[in-house]
Amino acid sequence: MSSANGGSLPDPQLRVYMNLMALDSMGLRNSFHQRLETISAAGFSGVQFATIADREELDLCTSLGLRVAGSGRINLPEESLPFAERMAGDGYECATLHVGWGLEDDDEAAHLIESVLKAAQRWRIPLYLETHRATIFQDMWRTVGFVRRFPEIRINGDFSHWYTGQEMVYGGFEKKFAFIRPVLERVRFLHGRIGNPGCMQVSVEPDAEYVGHFKQLWTAAFRHFLRAARRGDAIYFVPELLGPDIYYARTFPDRNGVAVEENDRWEQSLLLKRMAEECFQNAKAWAA
Repeated sequence: MSSANGGSLPDPQLRVYMNLMALDSMGLRNSFHQRLETISAAGFSGVQFATIADREELDLCTSLGLRVAGSGRINLPEESLPFAERMAGDGYECATLHVGWGLEDDDEAAHLIESVLKAAQRWRIPLYLETHRATIFQDMWRTVGFVRRFPEIRINGDFSHWYTGQEMVYGGFEKKFAFIRPVLERVRFLHGRIGNPGCMQVSVEPDAEYVGHFKQLWTAAFRHFLRAARRGDAIYFVPELLGPDIYYARTFPDRNGVAVEENDRWEQSLLLKRMAEECFQNAKAWAA
């Protein structure tokens, strides 16, 4: 397949970005420009903004060869079109969304979903509905029901919310893994965070069972993407290890009684990046 300018479109690919909200809370003292240079040097191909970026920030990303993804929240159907218009107009290539508060009845939730789908189509920008607490996709059962009702939905899989919040190992991980297949088939964006059955953001212990479960989730999402993908398509993986100020990163007292984070979240982000790339290669080998 060829693009409009005569060039050949690339094979379906994994794009690994860095979430700037995570980076902003890591206590780094350097400038925004220096942070972007660090991200680029570490092999990330883009960034995800948690807030609306200004023109200077977006232009700086472009000058450093970094792509940009956005994020937002949709509480009312009438908010979807203006959000998509802003994202598309400012040059974001996609955005993830928290949709609703999870208290909506099925009709209210359906109206929200319909508004997001219409906005994405109108402004030709992918909008990925996120599996997140305090949203209409906060639980597995309801999300599976909605993706069957609206098969055109595409998902941002932030699976730590389900793994811990719904304790996916309780009652059998494999059973629940099979149940959410309709969701995994529609994942086109992943937030990189690993939880265990009791805490939703913990240090990565390579041999831990819960780490293996996340690799299984990510690899399955990559497999389904590759099965459906066309040349030029991309799936995104974005480490999003958030800080203790919003009760994500855990802290423990050191020998002086000072609260310190349990790990270096930047180094953990690089580890998650490598894990995702390995999962993608495994998925490609399976698809070959």
